[in-house]
Amino acid sequence: GVGVIFYVLMALRRQMREAGVFADGKGPDLTTLLDLVAVGTVADLVVLDANNRALVSAGLRRLRNGQGCVGLKALIEASGRDAARLTATDIGFGLGPRLNAAGRLEDMALGIALLLTEDPRQARDIAQTLEQINAERRAVQQSMTDDAEQALSRVVLDTAGQRPVAACLFDADWHPGVVGLVASKMKDRLHRPVIAFAPAEPGADTLRGSARSIAGLHIRDALALVDARHPGLIERFGGHAMAAGLSMRLDHLADFEAAFVATVLEMLDPAALQQQVLSDGELAADELDHRHADALRLAGPWGQGFPEPLFDGHFEVANWRVLKERHLKLELRLPGVPGTINAIHFGGWHGNAPGKHVHLAYRLACDDYRGGAAIQLIVEHCLPA
Repeated sequence: GVGVIFYVLMALRRQMREAGVFADGKGPDLTTLLDLVAVGTVADLVVLDANNRALVSAGLRRLRNGQGCVGLKALIEASGRDAARLTATDIGFGLGPRLNAAGRLEDMALGIALLLTEDPRQARDIAQTLEQINAERRAVQQSMTDDAEQALSRVVLDTAGQRPVAACLFDADWHPGVVGLVASKMKDRLHRPVIAFAPAEPGADTLRGSARSIAGLHIRDALALVDARHPGLIERFGGHAMAAGLSMRLDHLADFEAAFVATVLEMLDPAALQQQVLSDGELAADELDHRHADALRLAGPWGQGFPEPLFDGHFEVANWRVLKERHLKLELRLPGVPGTINAIHFGGWHGNAPGKHVHLAYRLACDDYRGGAAIQLIVEHCLPA
Protein backbone atom coordinates (compact mmCIF):
# COMPACT_ATOMS: atom_id res chain seq x y z
CA GLY A 1 0.00 0.00 0.00
CA VAL A 2 2.71 2.53 0.92
CA GLY A 3 4.71 1.62 -2.19
CA VAL A 4 1.68 1.98 -4.46
CA ILE A 5 0.62 5.36 -3.11
CA PHE A 6 4.21 6.64 -3.28
CA TYR A 7 4.26 5.98 -7.04
CA VAL A 8 0.75 7.42 -7.42
CA LEU A 9 1.99 10.64 -5.81
CA MET A 10 5.02 10.74 -8.11
CA ALA A 11 2.79 10.30 -11.15
CA LEU A 12 0.44 13.02 -9.87
CA ARG A 13 3.36 15.38 -9.33
CA ARG A 14 4.56 14.76 -12.90
CA GLN A 15 1.09 15.53 -14.27
CA MET A 16 0.92 18.73 -12.20
CA ARG A 17 4.39 19.79 -13.35
CA GLU A 18 3.36 19.32 -16.99
CA ALA A 19 0.20 21.34 -16.31
CA GLY A 20 2.29 24.20 -14.87
CA VAL A 21 0.69 24.02 -11.43
CA PHE A 22 3.90 24.60 -9.44
CA ALA A 23 5.38 28.08 -9.31
CA ASP A 24 8.91 26.70 -9.03
CA GLY A 25 8.28 24.14 -11.76
CA LYS A 26 9.25 21.29 -9.44
CA GLY A 27 6.63 20.78 -6.75
CA PRO A 28 7.02 19.05 -3.39
CA ASP A 29 10.01 16.86 -2.51
CA LEU A 30 8.43 13.40 -2.18
CA THR A 31 11.62 11.78 -0.88
CA THR A 32 10.55 13.11 2.53
CA LEU A 33 7.92 10.33 2.54
CA LEU A 34 10.39 7.47 2.09
CA ASP A 35 10.73 6.91 5.86
CA LEU A 36 7.03 5.99 5.95
CA VAL A 37 7.39 3.85 2.82
CA ALA A 38 10.20 1.89 4.49
CA VAL A 39 8.29 1.35 7.74
CA GLY A 40 5.08 0.29 5.97
CA THR A 41 6.85 -2.09 3.59
CA VAL A 42 8.88 -3.88 6.27
CA ALA A 43 6.20 -3.95 8.98
CA ASP A 44 3.64 -5.51 6.61
CA LEU A 45 6.12 -8.27 5.56
CA VAL A 46 6.04 -7.22 1.91
CA VAL A 47 8.44 -9.21 -0.30
CA LEU A 48 11.70 -7.31 -0.70
CA ASP A 49 12.12 -7.57 -4.45
CA ALA A 50 14.61 -5.26 -6.17
CA ASN A 51 12.12 -2.39 -6.29
CA ASN A 52 11.03 -2.63 -2.66
CA ARG A 53 14.63 -3.05 -1.47
CA ALA A 54 15.48 0.23 -3.20
CA LEU A 55 12.58 2.01 -1.49
CA VAL A 56 13.35 0.55 1.94
CA SER A 57 17.08 1.31 1.57
CA ALA A 58 16.29 4.94 0.73
CA GLY A 59 13.90 5.23 3.69
CA LEU A 60 16.44 3.71 6.07
CA ARG A 61 19.09 6.18 4.90
CA ARG A 62 16.78 9.06 5.76
CA LEU A 63 16.03 7.60 9.20
CA ARG A 64 19.72 6.99 9.92
CA ASN A 65 20.52 10.57 8.93
CA GLY A 66 17.88 11.94 11.30
CA GLN A 67 15.63 13.04 8.42
CA GLY A 68 12.58 10.97 9.38
CA CYS A 69 9.33 12.51 10.57
CA VAL A 70 9.32 13.62 14.19
CA GLY A 71 6.97 10.78 15.16
CA LEU A 72 9.28 8.04 13.90
CA LYS A 73 12.29 9.73 15.48
CA ALA A 74 10.45 9.74 18.82
CA LEU A 75 9.47 6.10 18.37
CA ILE A 76 13.07 5.09 17.61
CA GLU A 77 14.15 6.83 20.82
CA ALA A 78 11.37 5.23 22.89
CA SER A 79 12.21 1.76 21.56
CA GLY A 80 15.85 2.12 22.59
CA ARG A 81 17.17 1.72 19.02
CA ASP A 82 20.23 3.52 17.66
CA ALA A 83 18.92 5.74 14.86
CA ALA A 84 22.33 5.96 13.18
CA ARG A 85 22.50 2.15 12.83
CA LEU A 86 18.82 1.44 12.19
CA THR A 87 18.04 -1.71 10.16
CA ALA A 88 14.96 -3.34 8.67
CA THR A 89 15.01 -5.71 11.65
CA ASP A 90 14.64 -2.71 13.98
CA ILE A 91 11.58 -1.63 12.00
CA GLY A 92 10.05 -5.12 12.06
CA PHE A 93 10.65 -5.84 15.74
CA GLY A 94 10.92 -2.36 17.25
CA LEU A 95 8.90 0.29 15.44
CA GLY A 96 6.13 -1.76 13.78
CA PRO A 97 4.91 -3.53 16.93
CA ARG A 98 4.75 -0.24 18.85
CA LEU A 99 2.76 1.49 16.10
CA ASN A 100 0.41 -1.49 15.92
CA ALA A 101 0.04 -1.93 19.68
CA ALA A 102 -2.58 0.80 20.10
CA GLY A 103 -4.72 -0.67 17.32
CA ARG A 104 -4.51 -4.15 18.83
CA LEU A 105 -5.57 -3.16 22.34
CA GLU A 106 -7.17 0.29 22.16
CA ASP A 107 -7.49 2.78 19.27
CA MET A 108 -5.26 2.86 16.20
CA ALA A 109 -5.77 6.64 15.97
CA LEU A 110 -2.91 7.06 18.47
CA GLY A 111 -0.37 5.58 16.06
CA ILE A 112 -1.72 7.72 13.22
CA ALA A 113 -1.46 10.84 15.39
CA LEU A 114 2.19 10.02 16.06
CA LEU A 115 2.98 9.87 12.33
CA LEU A 116 1.08 13.09 11.57
CA THR A 117 2.33 15.36 14.35
CA GLU A 118 5.06 17.92 13.68
CA ASP A 119 5.48 18.80 17.38
CA PRO A 120 8.51 16.97 18.88
CA ARG A 121 7.16 17.22 22.43
CA GLN A 122 3.78 15.76 21.45
CA ALA A 123 5.58 13.04 19.48
CA ARG A 124 7.63 12.03 22.54
CA ASP A 125 4.49 11.91 24.70
CA ILE A 126 2.64 9.72 22.19
CA ALA A 127 5.68 7.48 21.71
CA GLN A 128 5.91 6.91 25.47
CA THR A 129 2.20 6.07 25.59
CA LEU A 130 2.67 3.57 22.74
CA GLU A 131 5.64 2.09 24.61
CA GLN A 132 3.42 1.47 27.63
CA ILE A 133 0.61 0.00 25.51
CA ASN A 134 3.14 -2.25 23.75
CA ALA A 135 4.38 -3.55 27.10
CA GLU A 136 0.77 -4.37 27.96
CA ARG A 137 0.35 -6.04 24.54
CA ARG A 138 3.43 -8.20 25.17
CA ALA A 139 2.05 -9.31 28.53
CA VAL A 140 -1.33 -10.19 26.98
CA GLN A 141 0.39 -12.01 24.12
CA GLN A 142 2.60 -14.02 26.48
CA SER A 143 -0.38 -15.04 28.62
CA MET A 144 -2.33 -16.10 25.54
CA THR A 145 0.69 -17.97 24.14
CA ASP A 146 1.09 -19.83 27.44
CA ASP A 147 -2.61 -20.79 27.29
CA ALA A 148 -2.17 -22.00 23.70
CA GLU A 149 0.85 -24.12 24.59
CA GLN A 150 -1.08 -25.72 27.44
CA ALA A 151 -3.92 -26.51 25.04
CA LEU A 152 -1.47 -28.01 22.55
CA SER A 153 0.02 -30.23 25.26
CA ARG A 154 -3.40 -31.89 25.55
CA VAL A 155 -3.73 -32.56 21.80
CA VAL A 156 -4.06 -36.27 21.06
CA LEU A 157 -1.28 -37.56 18.78
CA ASP A 158 -1.97 -39.92 15.90
CA THR A 159 -0.68 -43.50 15.70
CA ALA A 160 2.65 -42.27 14.32
CA GLY A 161 3.07 -39.86 17.23
CA GLN A 162 2.44 -36.81 15.05
CA ARG A 163 0.34 -33.75 15.82
CA PRO A 164 -2.70 -33.00 13.64
CA VAL A 165 -1.95 -31.43 10.27
CA ALA A 166 -3.45 -28.08 11.41
CA ALA A 167 -4.54 -26.45 14.65
CA CYS A 168 -7.53 -24.29 15.65
CA LEU A 169 -7.17 -22.62 19.06
CA PHE A 170 -9.82 -20.73 21.03
CA ASP A 171 -10.14 -19.24 24.49
CA ALA A 172 -13.08 -17.16 25.69
CA ASP A 173 -10.71 -14.86 27.61
CA TRP A 174 -8.38 -14.08 24.71
CA HIS A 175 -8.11 -10.60 23.18
CA PRO A 176 -9.10 -10.40 19.48
CA GLY A 177 -6.37 -7.88 18.72
CA VAL A 178 -3.57 -10.28 19.64
CA VAL A 179 -4.75 -13.59 18.13
CA GLY A 180 -2.66 -13.02 15.00
CA LEU A 181 0.52 -12.82 17.05
CA VAL A 182 -0.43 -16.00 18.93
CA ALA A 183 -1.20 -17.81 15.67
CA SER A 184 2.19 -16.77 14.31
CA LYS A 185 4.03 -18.00 17.41
CA MET A 186 2.22 -21.33 17.37
CA LYS A 187 2.75 -21.74 13.62
CA ASP A 188 6.49 -21.34 14.15
CA ARG A 189 6.48 -23.73 17.10
CA LEU A 190 4.46 -26.48 15.37
CA HIS A 191 5.32 -25.88 11.72
CA ARG A 192 1.63 -26.34 11.01
CA PRO A 193 -1.09 -23.97 9.75
CA VAL A 194 -2.70 -22.39 12.84
CA ILE A 195 -5.85 -20.34 13.38
CA ALA A 196 -6.35 -18.60 16.73
CA PHE A 197 -9.83 -17.38 17.72
CA ALA A 198 -11.14 -14.96 20.35
CA PRO A 199 -14.54 -13.39 21.00
CA ALA A 200 -14.98 -10.28 18.85
CA GLU A 201 -16.07 -8.56 22.08
CA PRO A 202 -16.15 -9.84 25.67
CA GLY A 203 -18.91 -12.42 25.95
CA ALA A 204 -19.87 -12.17 22.26
CA ASP A 205 -21.06 -15.19 20.25
CA THR A 206 -19.11 -13.98 17.21
CA LEU A 207 -15.47 -15.04 16.98
CA ARG A 208 -12.63 -13.24 15.28
CA GLY A 209 -9.92 -15.52 13.95
CA SER A 210 -6.44 -14.96 12.60
CA ALA A 211 -4.70 -17.60 10.48
CA ARG A 212 -1.00 -18.14 9.76
CA SER A 213 0.31 -20.70 7.28
CA ILE A 214 3.48 -22.49 6.25
CA ALA A 215 5.06 -22.77 2.81
CA GLY A 216 3.00 -25.11 0.68
CA LEU A 217 -0.48 -24.07 1.85
CA HIS A 218 -2.24 -20.95 0.55
CA ILE A 219 -4.30 -20.21 3.64
CA ARG A 220 -6.75 -17.85 1.95
CA ASP A 221 -7.48 -20.48 -0.75
CA ALA A 222 -8.01 -23.08 1.97
CA LEU A 223 -10.60 -20.86 3.67
CA ALA A 224 -12.27 -20.20 0.31
CA LEU A 225 -12.60 -23.97 -0.27
CA VAL A 226 -14.11 -24.49 3.19
CA ASP A 227 -16.55 -21.65 2.52
CA ALA A 228 -17.55 -23.06 -0.88
CA ARG A 229 -18.17 -26.54 0.52
CA HIS A 230 -19.89 -25.37 3.74
CA PRO A 231 -21.87 -22.21 2.96
CA GLY A 232 -22.72 -20.15 6.03
CA LEU A 233 -20.03 -21.70 8.23
CA ILE A 234 -17.77 -18.65 7.84
CA GLU A 235 -19.32 -15.18 8.01
CA ARG A 236 -16.42 -13.26 6.44
CA PHE A 237 -12.83 -13.98 5.46
CA GLY A 238 -9.92 -12.50 3.54
CA GLY A 239 -6.18 -12.59 3.29
CA HIS A 240 -3.32 -13.98 1.22
CA ALA A 241 -1.04 -17.03 1.02
CA MET A 242 0.56 -16.84 4.45
CA ALA A 243 -1.98 -14.95 6.57
CA ALA A 244 -5.73 -14.48 6.69
CA GLY A 245 -8.54 -13.31 8.93
CA LEU A 246 -12.07 -14.58 9.41
CA SER A 247 -15.16 -14.33 11.59
CA MET A 248 -17.81 -16.89 12.52
CA ARG A 249 -20.30 -17.84 15.17
CA LEU A 250 -19.04 -19.68 18.25
CA ASP A 251 -21.43 -22.59 17.69
CA HIS A 252 -19.87 -23.18 14.24
CA LEU A 253 -16.31 -23.58 15.58
CA ALA A 254 -16.26 -27.38 15.95
CA ASP A 255 -17.71 -27.93 12.46
CA PHE A 256 -15.29 -25.41 11.00
CA GLU A 257 -12.28 -27.05 12.64
CA ALA A 258 -13.21 -30.43 11.19
CA ALA A 259 -13.74 -28.94 7.72
CA PHE A 260 -10.52 -26.91 7.89
CA VAL A 261 -8.33 -29.86 8.95
CA ALA A 262 -9.87 -32.02 6.18
CA THR A 263 -9.17 -29.28 3.62
CA VAL A 264 -5.56 -28.88 4.76
CA LEU A 265 -5.05 -32.65 4.50
CA GLU A 266 -6.31 -32.49 0.94
CA MET A 267 -4.32 -29.43 -0.17
CA LEU A 268 -1.02 -29.84 1.66
CA ASP A 269 1.80 -32.13 0.54
CA PRO A 270 2.87 -34.10 3.66
CA ALA A 271 6.50 -33.31 2.83
CA ALA A 272 5.76 -29.64 3.61
CA LEU A 273 5.25 -30.59 7.27
CA GLN A 274 8.92 -31.51 7.57
CA GLN A 275 10.55 -28.27 8.59
CA GLN A 276 13.90 -27.46 7.03
CA VAL A 277 16.52 -24.94 8.09
CA LEU A 278 18.57 -23.89 5.07
CA SER A 279 22.13 -22.78 5.80
CA ASP A 280 24.52 -20.68 3.72
CA GLY A 281 27.35 -22.80 5.10
CA GLU A 282 29.96 -22.59 7.83
CA LEU A 283 32.01 -19.51 8.62
CA ALA A 284 35.73 -19.85 9.15
CA ALA A 285 37.13 -18.88 12.55
CA ASP A 286 38.63 -15.66 11.16
CA GLU A 287 35.26 -14.65 9.68
CA LEU A 288 33.55 -14.50 13.07
CA ASP A 289 34.47 -10.86 13.60
CA HIS A 290 32.98 -7.39 13.65
CA ARG A 291 34.11 -6.58 10.10
CA HIS A 292 32.07 -9.40 8.62
CA ALA A 293 29.11 -8.74 10.92
CA ASP A 294 29.03 -5.08 9.91
CA ALA A 295 29.35 -5.99 6.22
CA LEU A 296 26.27 -8.22 6.55
CA ARG A 297 24.36 -5.44 8.27
CA LEU A 298 25.23 -2.97 5.50
CA ALA A 299 24.33 -5.47 2.76
CA GLY A 300 20.67 -5.28 3.80
CA PRO A 301 17.88 -4.50 4.07
CA TRP A 302 17.05 -8.13 4.70
CA GLY A 303 13.48 -9.31 5.05
CA GLN A 304 10.59 -11.15 3.46
CA GLY A 305 11.71 -12.86 0.25
CA PHE A 306 15.29 -11.65 0.80
CA PRO A 307 16.44 -13.42 3.98
CA GLU A 308 19.57 -12.54 5.89
CA PRO A 309 22.34 -15.15 5.44
CA LEU A 310 22.13 -18.01 7.93
CA PHE A 311 25.25 -19.95 8.87
CA ASP A 312 25.82 -23.14 10.83
CA GLY A 313 28.59 -24.78 12.81
CA HIS A 314 29.62 -26.85 15.84
CA PHE A 315 30.51 -25.04 19.06
CA GLU A 316 31.49 -25.92 22.62
CA VAL A 317 29.22 -24.42 25.30
CA ALA A 318 31.46 -22.72 27.88
CA ASN A 319 28.59 -21.19 29.86
CA TRP A 320 24.88 -20.51 29.63
CA ARG A 321 22.04 -18.83 31.51
CA VAL A 322 18.34 -18.11 31.09
CA LEU A 323 17.08 -14.57 30.44
CA LYS A 324 13.53 -13.47 31.27
CA GLU A 325 12.50 -17.13 31.71
CA ARG A 326 12.41 -17.61 27.91
CA HIS A 327 15.69 -16.79 26.21
CA LEU A 328 18.95 -18.74 26.30
CA LYS A 329 22.20 -16.77 26.59
CA LEU A 330 25.29 -18.74 25.59
CA GLU A 331 29.06 -18.33 25.76
CA LEU A 332 30.65 -20.48 23.07
CA ARG A 333 34.12 -21.65 22.19
CA LEU A 334 35.49 -22.43 18.75
CA PRO A 335 39.00 -23.69 17.92
CA GLY A 336 41.07 -20.86 16.50
CA VAL A 337 39.00 -18.11 18.12
CA PRO A 338 40.43 -16.59 21.34
CA GLY A 339 38.13 -16.27 24.32
CA THR A 340 34.42 -16.95 23.98
CA ILE A 341 31.73 -15.91 21.52
CA ASN A 342 28.43 -14.52 22.81
CA ALA A 343 25.20 -15.98 21.43
CA ILE A 344 21.51 -15.65 22.21
CA HIS A 345 18.64 -17.95 21.32
CA PHE A 346 15.41 -15.94 21.66
CA GLY A 347 12.65 -18.21 22.98
CA GLY A 348 15.21 -21.01 23.17
CA TRP A 349 14.69 -22.02 26.81
CA HIS A 350 12.41 -25.05 27.10
CA GLY A 351 13.49 -26.33 30.51
CA ASN A 352 16.47 -28.41 29.37
CA ALA A 353 20.12 -27.41 29.68
CA PRO A 354 22.07 -27.31 26.43
CA GLY A 355 24.66 -30.04 25.89
CA LYS A 356 28.40 -29.48 26.10
CA HIS A 357 28.62 -29.40 22.30
CA VAL A 358 25.95 -27.95 20.02
CA HIS A 359 25.27 -27.57 16.31
CA LEU A 360 23.83 -24.12 15.71
CA ALA A 361 22.14 -22.36 12.82
CA TYR A 362 22.81 -18.68 13.42
CA ARG A 363 23.05 -15.15 12.07
CA LEU A 364 26.22 -13.13 12.65
CA ALA A 365 25.49 -9.71 14.16
CA CYS A 366 27.28 -6.77 15.74
CA ASP A 367 26.69 -6.65 19.48
CA ASP A 368 25.58 -3.04 19.79
CA TYR A 369 24.84 -3.51 23.48
CA ARG A 370 28.51 -4.17 24.25
CA GLY A 371 29.76 -1.80 21.57
CA GLY A 372 33.23 -1.67 20.11
CA ALA A 373 34.20 -4.72 18.06
CA ALA A 374 31.88 -7.12 19.92
CA ILE A 375 29.83 -9.63 17.94
CA GLN A 376 26.94 -11.90 18.80
CA LEU A 377 25.46 -14.99 17.19
CA ILE A 378 21.65 -14.85 16.88
CA VAL A 379 20.69 -18.53 17.14
CA GLU A 380 17.77 -19.68 15.00
CA HIS A 381 18.05 -23.42 15.66
CA CYS A 382 20.02 -25.54 18.11
CA LEU A 383 20.76 -29.28 18.08
CA PRO A 384 23.00 -31.37 20.34
CA ALA A 385 26.30 -32.28 18.67
